[in-house]
Amino acid sequence: MGLCLRNCLCIVLIATAAVGGVSSNHGVFSVKYRYAGRERSLSLLKEHDARRQLRILAGVDLPLGGTSRPDGVGLYYAKIGIGTPPKDYYVQVDTGSDIMWVNCIQCKECPRRSSLGIELTLYDIKDSSTGKFVTCDQEFCHGVYGGPLTDCMANTSCPYLEIYGDGSSTTGYFVQDVVQYDKVSGDLQTTSTNGSLIFGCGARQSGNLDSTNEEALDGIIGFGKSNSSMISQLASSGGVRKMFAHCLDGINGGGIFAIGHVVQPEVNKTPLVPNQPHYSINMTAVQVGLDFLNLPTDVFGVGDNKGTIIDSGTTLAYLPEMVYEPLVSKIISQQPDLKVHTVHDEYTCFQYSESVDEGFPNVTFHFENSVSLKVYPHEYLFPFEDLWCIGWQNSGMQSRDRKNMTLLGGILREL
Repeated sequence: MGLCLRNCLCIVLIATAAVGGVSSNHGVFSVKYRYAGRERSLSLLKEHDARRQLRILAGVDLPLGGTSRPDGVGLYYAKIGIGTPPKDYYVQVDTGSDIMWVNCIQCKECPRRSSLGIELTLYDIKDSSTGKFVTCDQEFCHGVYGGPLTDCMANTSCPYLEIYGDGSSTTGYFVQDVVQYDKVSGDLQTTSTNGSLIFGCGARQSGNLDSTNEEALDGIIGFGKSNSSMISQLASSGGVRKMFAHCLDGINGGGIFAIGHVVQPEVNKTPLVPNQPHYSINMTAVQVGLDFLNLPTDVFGVGDNKGTIIDSGTTLAYLPEMVYEPLVSKIISQQPDLKVHTVHDEYTCFQYSESVDEGFPNVTFHFENSVSLKVYPHEYLFPFEDLWCIGWQNSGMQSRDRKNMTLLGGILREL
């Protein structure tokens, strides 16, 4: 397993991959960014990330492996087809969760409309000639729960339940049906293909997943590590190789998730940290301009938070206090006359009227196997009212479970 970094963030689930070209017979999703074209509110971004990190950390011990919140934490979503004949569904694409699920026809609390300009659809298994229920005696159900479910008869539908860190939940049962998506058929060309997948049929939603959510989606596609994820199911059926890459653009409002073997250009790779519930890699150093920060050797691997988490659903970037403070000080020192303001008690902001790319240094993150990721000033700084604010956040100021974690989020999506 490894991860490659070049121009775009590319998470790879086996030894070789790259961003740029995708070999034929493998899937590709065009995705849209939820906040495209909007001025980014600091309070909104931080609230989003707080909910997201609850999902990342609280979901580790759940039976399904990971969780996600398509209403409040999802940044990117894609359109897929489900059923025969197919109907369109708009689902969050998430690297931090494992199952795919959509809202179903019998759900009374599910959203019926969305302010995102999309038409929501409730899945009805009766409308699909290829849809069928997944029962408790099937191997998939046993795999999800680590063995047979107590009091679940062989001819009974296999249930699922997700409870999130903020108390929201989704519950329902598993079904199997044909899912349509695009595959690469030539140079910059795609055609439709499909695969039979098991996914959750959401029968009841509560909290921030119910009908009060204004920016609702139909569900979620999980790209996590477990056997229940979409990519694992497609790989086990021989439809794709178990790897994917994503390149996300928060400015123009889109991006791409490519499933399968991505063939060009060649890139360097860094391994994933083993035995971690999320995609984590080993950061080795931080460079500001030409200078390396003098950091303790174990600063990125303390306690249970081993490695640097890579997550497309988190907005900002979170660094341990021992990294954050010298990094911000080094950036600010490039302009000694800056008047620095602290916004919302934690954001470092300042006024600057000239080109930020000319006035501030690049920041380069170094990873195992000599892989590096360069972040330019216009990528780690963002405007807020008449100020520029630094996108790095001090995870030493987070709650106990999130304290001093290292997490690179969507602020790097423009690379």
